[in-house]
Amino acid sequence: MMILSKQHIKQSIIILVAMFCFSCEKDPEQHLELGNWYLQKGLIDEAITEYREVSRLLPLDHSKLNRDEFKVLGTAHFKLALSYTKKGWWEYALREAENSFELSPSPDTHELVELIKEKLSLQNNQLKS
Repeated sequence: MMILSKQHIKQSIIILVAMFCFSCEKDPEQHLELGNWYLQKGLIDEAITEYREVSRLLPLDHSKLNRDEFKVLGTAHFKLALSYTKKGWWEYALREAENSFELSPSPDTHELVELIKEKLSLQNNQLKS
């Protein structure tokens, strides 16, 4: 039975992630999946980079997006908003949550927008007192 050291396992994971990154260079959905994996592992900065890449790869003119691309972009904005909240970047989070709601309105995106607005309001009130 082969026993791998922590170093070998870490190197293997890095190689797998790198291979995945190279394979998804122009595929927004794969960047979304990688961002989700990073977010799940608590790698917030890496997740943010991947979610932002989704937006970069899709057309700025949303009228050119197909249904699947709308879903991917809306989800990327939603997850980016969540990532920003984990960093405490509430203004950025609000902008991304509103983008997500604009692209794919749902109770979840609406609730996220309202929660972030509430948090910003509480922060502003604390600063005033």
